[in-house]
Amino acid sequence: MAVALLRACCVVLVTTWCCALAHAQAASPNQGLLGDWGGWRTELYQAGVDFQLNYFNEFAYNTSGGNARLGRYADQSTAGVTLDLDKLLAWKKAKFQLTLTNRNGKNLSADADLGTLMQVQEVYGRGSIVQLSQLYYQQSFMEGALDLKFGRLPVDDDFFPWSCDFMNLSFCGSLPGNIVATWYNWPVSQWAGRVKVAVAAEWDVKVGVYQINPGYLKNQNGLRLASPPGTIGALIPVELTWSPKFGAAQLPGTYRIGGWYDTSTQPDVYLAANGQPQVLSPGVPPLLHNGESGFYLNFQQQLTNDAGDNSRGLTVFANWVQADRNTATIDQLISLGLLYTGPFASRPKDLAGLAVGRTQVNPRVAEGQTSQNSSGTVPPVPVQDSEYPFELFYSFAATPWLTLGPVVQYVYRPGGTSANPNVTVIGLNFGVIF
Repeated sequence: MAVALLRACCVVLVTTWCCALAHAQAASPNQGLLGDWGGWRTELYQAGVDFQLNYFNEFAYNTSGGNARLGRYADQSTAGVTLDLDKLLAWKKAKFQLTLTNRNGKNLSADADLGTLMQVQEVYGRGSIVQLSQLYYQQSFMEGALDLKFGRLPVDDDFFPWSCDFMNLSFCGSLPGNIVATWYNWPVSQWAGRVKVAVAAEWDVKVGVYQINPGYLKNQNGLRLASPPGTIGALIPVELTWSPKFGAAQLPGTYRIGGWYDTSTQPDVYLAANGQPQVLSPGVPPLLHNGESGFYLNFQQQLTNDAGDNSRGLTVFANWVQADRNTATIDQLISLGLLYTGPFASRPKDLAGLAVGRTQVNPRVAEGQTSQNSSGTVPPVPVQDSEYPFELFYSFAATPWLTLGPVVQYVYRPGGTSANPNVTVIGLNFGVIF
C-alpha cells in the first residue's frame, strides 16, 4: 500500500509539473551535494515540488564506564518530498508531505553496558528498517491564523519540537517522548490530527489527538499505512507558545508550556492490584490506571548578536518535563544549556553547544527497590535516583551541505546509582544534505 501511494505521488509530480511551471515564482531550493540536477531541481521547486534527501551518522566511543571499551556508530537516512498544492493544484495555503526514514547501526549504551538512563547516541532506535515518518496534508486559513494538519504524524512534529544538536538523548528531540512510553517521536508516526490557532500577536495554541498503538513500534509495520491491530487509546497534547523578539536588535525567543493526557490503561510502578507494594505481593498483577498525564516547560532565548547579525550569537535554553508518577519509570527530565551560532567571524555557520541535565527515576520506583531490599526474599538491587549528563560539542559547517561535529559526554551516576561507574564518551557526528 505504501509503495503504491509513493508511485501515485510520482504520477502527480510528473503530470502537474508542466502545467505549474507557468505559475512558478523566482525561488530556488536548498541545493546539496548533488547540486541542481542540471537545472531540474530548481524547476521542480519553482513548480511546487521540493525533494529532501539527508544522511546523518553518530560515532561514539566510551573511554570510561561500562564493562568494555567499544566504538559504535548509528545512522539515519531520510528521503522526503513536499508538494506545494497552491502551485500545483491552486489549492490555497495547502501542502502535502511524505517522508521515509531508515536507521542502522549499533547502540553503545547497550553494547558496552553503560547503565545510562538515556542513550548516548540519540539517532539509534526504533529498528533498522524503513519507516513511514510523515504522510500528511496541511491547510492554513485566515492568513495562517488557523492551521490544520492530519495524516501520519510523529508527535514531535508539533509538540515540544526541540532540536537534536546534541548527541545525548537527554538533550535531543521532543523530551516527553524520551521518558513516556506512549509518546511516539520521530521516526515513528501514527494517525493523528493537529489544530493550531494564532490567538494573538506572538502567541499560538495547539491541540492534537494521536493514536496510541504499540504495533507501530514493530519492525514489520514500518511501512504499514493502515493501523495495525492493538490500538490502546489516544494521546492528547496541548501547547501554548509565545514567540517574542526583544530589544532594538529584535532578538528572538520561544517559550512553551504544554501538557498531555493519555487515555490508555497503564500499570502502576509501585502498587499491586491489592493496594500493597508489588514486591510484597507476588503473583498479584499491578494496579491499573485509566489514563496518565504530564506537563512540560521549554524556552530558548537569543541573548546576543554579532555585528548586528541575528543569525549569529549566544542562545540560552532550559527544558523541564514532568511525567505521571503513578506510571512513569523515569518521571522527570531537566536540562539547561547554551548554543552559540557563528562563534568566529570566519565561521558564521558553525555551532557550539554546552548542556547539563538531570534525569530522575521515579521516587516510587526507588521506594519499591528499597522495599525489595528490605524483604530479603530476592537479591538486593541498587536504589536509583538521578543521573547527571553533561555534553560539549562543536559542529563545523564544512560546506553548505556537510557538517562535522566532535562531541564529549560525561554521565555522572549513570542509571541514577553509584553502582555504575561514571561514563565518558567521545564521539563524532556528520551530516550530509544531498
